[in-house]
Amino acid sequence: MTRGQVKRRLALAWWQYLAVGLVPLPVMAWAFGGGQALIPVLAMPLFIAGAATLFLSLPRFGAYKRALIGTSKVLDTPEEPAAWIELARVRRLAMTYACFPAWIAALSVLVGLEAVPQVLLALSTVMLLYLYRIPRQLG
Repeated sequence: MTRGQVKRRLALAWWQYLAVGLVPLPVMAWAFGGGQALIPVLAMPLFIAGAATLFLSLPRFGAYKRALIGTSKVLDTPEEPAAWIELARVRRLAMTYACFPAWIAALSVLVGLEAVPQVLLALSTVMLLYLYRIPRQLG
């Protein structure tokens, strides 16, 4: 597999994670948004929990940065395919953690969290996922 093909697959995976992260919120809002909130007192704690999941991404971003630097160092060497595989593995885990705020926003529909905090959580997922795009300089 060529470097260009690997980068295209990683770009496609990024778009897939963006969809997996964001689609549950509008689906939950459509399905349950008009109903009665189950436990309204949990709305603010759930928002705080969603915001706190941002901190779970910090170690994942560090690991991603190290994998990215490691991949850039072994370009055009026999270790390059293994480095791309490791980068994809680390990035996949990091992007899963980056989706947590939006997933919690989707769950918060059930407890009646307002739309603005839900959008803020979804935007934080988009911001985190943006950090995991493969830079053009790599390769």
